[in-house]
Amino acid sequence: MPVQATPHVLYGAPHSLYTGKARCYLRNQGIAYIERPTSHPDFVSRIAPALGRAIIPVLETPEGEIVQDTIDIIDHFERKGSTRPVYPGTPLQCVVAVIIEYFGGQAMLKHAMHYRWSYLAEQQDFLRHAFVSGSGNAVADKVMARMQSYLPMLGVTNDTVPLIERAFETVLDTLDAHFAVMPYLLGSRPSIADYGLIAPLFAHLGRDPVPAAIMKARAPRVFRWVERMNAPGLDTVEYPASEPAFVVGDAIPTSLEPFLACVAADIFPELDDKLAFFDQWITEQAPGDGAPVTDKPHRRRLGVVQTRYRGVPIEVGAEPYLLYVLQRAADTMAILNEEAAQRVWAELKRLGLERAVPAGRDYRVARENNIEVWRFD
Repeated sequence: MPVQATPHVLYGAPHSLYTGKARCYLRNQGIAYIERPTSHPDFVSRIAPALGRAIIPVLETPEGEIVQDTIDIIDHFERKGSTRPVYPGTPLQCVVAVIIEYFGGQAMLKHAMHYRWSYLAEQQDFLRHAFVSGSGNAVADKVMARMQSYLPMLGVTNDTVPLIERAFETVLDTLDAHFAVMPYLLGSRPSIADYGLIAPLFAHLGRDPVPAAIMKARAPRVFRWVERMNAPGLDTVEYPASEPAFVVGDAIPTSLEPFLACVAADIFPELDDKLAFFDQWITEQAPGDGAPVTDKPHRRRLGVVQTRYRGVPIEVGAEPYLLYVLQRAADTMAILNEEAAQRVWAELKRLGLERAVPAGRDYRVARENNIEVWRFD
């Protein structure tokens, strides 16, 4: 992809989970950009009013187009033709990659937010510096308090904290074993799975002092992957014989399967219960085609779901955005012939991930003008 003479502008923050995902993509792909904080006058005067809410990350192109959301930012460049496409061209790898992206950007919010805010006393100076740098001294405390208040709706409670911490350790252990074999999740170049997983494993878990210390001590190869994902191009010096390609034959690396077992244990039954909630909500509310998913752009949650996390009852918010994340997996399955679909479904079932594909529904969440809307087939 040719480098733009005028760089793109990424509005975000060093400590932002989703900004980290977009930043890694821009760096890995060699796309020229400059990064600006939300306190920048252009964000305050032009970007936030255009979106109807203050949210990051936001990309502004040299032509003045505003693109919000990490999926849309990445897809903006993928549609133009990237030097290393991040969506595998084979169906099983593509579906699994999207599911891992969902796990990183949605399910691992529990782990990321717990380690950031439950250990606030141990890392307060570090976090306050980050929020003051990004938001300004006047609003830093307010923003930090609001972020900390999200823990209960993510399912972070006194009962789940030990389970969340054990799950984080399992993520580290299984990924560390995988990265002993190959530099990225699906081979020797990053996929959308790597970009989804880097979101929590960099900004919160690989950067905040408490979880970063655990990562460095317990899983040095995972920490090295975090460095690799933040480097320009492919930083694979430890793998001199590797070629920048995904594993051949639409195969899922055997070394990745223990990690995928952890993914399945973490996302179900919560994802099942959220999908059932959306099915019922659509039936009862019957929104029109193209209607915004919520009544206000800044409101992400439709309601509350009673579910369980690793056997412990929790109450979590239901955000339709998860349908937008996983829809690409359903779309991949929808275009397969019967034989190919049966093969992929069989592998997903073997991995315990088949229920993560929201197939068979006559509704979806799309994004138009940077807002999620309902669409009906």
